[in-house]
Amino acid sequence: QDRDLLESIPGVGPKVSVRLMATLRSRLFDSARQAAAFVGLVPVPHESGSSVRGRPRLSKAGAPALRRRLYMAAVVSLRYNPDIAAQYHRLTARGQSKMSALGAAMRKLVHIAFGVLKHQQPYQPQIAQ
Repeated sequence: QDRDLLESIPGVGPKVSVRLMATLRSRLFDSARQAAAFVGLVPVPHESGSSVRGRPRLSKAGAPALRRRLYMAAVVSLRYNPDIAAQYHRLTARGQSKMSALGAAMRKLVHIAFGVLKHQQPYQPQIAQ
């Protein structure tokens, strides 16, 4: 049943849903933010004292296999999921790089999956204004 709920999210197929279930059900996360951090989808500043200041990057802590699958799911979601597409276009219009916006889309997929499993209801798209 959880697998069907996760596959109700556009862009999430059988392989991604199995990995998400294994990750989200194996640990007790209090929030979607904790789940995203565990997967490694949080920005980490790249700096060294006061001399080096680079752009923030994804932390890449956690499950690399799930992150790989979420990347492709996010690419597919740009086409089929109106919420993810709206967020992606809003971020790129603001000047963020495409990869940075795609990282945000991956994080949003984890948040959506967490909510779907928590409330045991299929995904219902609500376009962000």
